[in-house]
Amino acid sequence: MNQLKNIVVNGSDNRPMLTDLFFNADNKRKPVVIFVHGFKGFKDWGCWDLVAKQFATAGMVFIKFNLSHNGIQLPVTDELTDLEAFSANTFSKELDDIGYIIDWVANGNIGISLSEVDLDKIYLVGHSRGGGDVILKAAEDKRVQKIVTWASIARHDRYNTPEILDYWQKEGVLYVENSRTKQKLPMKWNIVADYRANEKRLNIAAQLANVRIPHLIIHGTADTTVAFAEAEDLHKGSKQSTLLSLPNEGHTFDAKHPWQFSYLPSGMAQAVQQSIAFLGSSKDIEH
Repeated sequence: MNQLKNIVVNGSDNRPMLTDLFFNADNKRKPVVIFVHGFKGFKDWGCWDLVAKQFATAGMVFIKFNLSHNGIQLPVTDELTDLEAFSANTFSKELDDIGYIIDWVANGNIGISLSEVDLDKIYLVGHSRGGGDVILKAAEDKRVQKIVTWASIARHDRYNTPEILDYWQKEGVLYVENSRTKQKLPMKWNIVADYRANEKRLNIAAQLANVRIPHLIIHGTADTTVAFAEAEDLHKGSKQSTLLSLPNEGHTFDAKHPWQFSYLPSGMAQAVQQSIAFLGSSKDIEH
């Protein structure tokens, strides 16, 4: 198993995005799977390394990275310590970040032989808010050939009541709690302003109509963070989606951070296996 860890790719606002590659070198062209973490997530969360190894073992190049404004700052790679960057994040920056990673791959700059990668098979996998990002990026970037979303959101304006929005705009910042660390994480008003200014680009439900590639939706029926109904909404609005429900599974398919085992929890293992089978199939792609 070949692993290249913490490669720096420049993202939005020229901020560094730490990036990992997992693959088995065999001089055979392999699909490239780019994984996008969710809100309050990061590439070294929980069992993502084990997930990466599963994809690599299945004959793919697996890339995971930190979005530029996710709050990770060296030397700490598994805690959100850069709260200024976190507070300045926007949905547009996340989409641009994915684009920078795709450019990095497509331009042959990933640091491995081009004999190992099939640039005609660039796939995206996203978890939670990263799933929403994956859908939006697929709608605007024809280099993306298939997508998989895990426990994905179906809309960005999910919890913001008029009262919250009024307070947020007046104060300029809203704090959300990280349930794991109990940190109070700041989000500046500019994330709302960005959405309003770029709603055509950032409206997941509207952009689904522009996603004409195979899409696998995986969601746990017991997800209390993003309700299973949002997966059903995505499926209804999609042109080429397959919906796979995981009975009694929650938002992270039983994974948690830190993950101290050498195996995947059963829910995550099922999500990975089904994703690999889907991405490895020869299902036709429409444009």
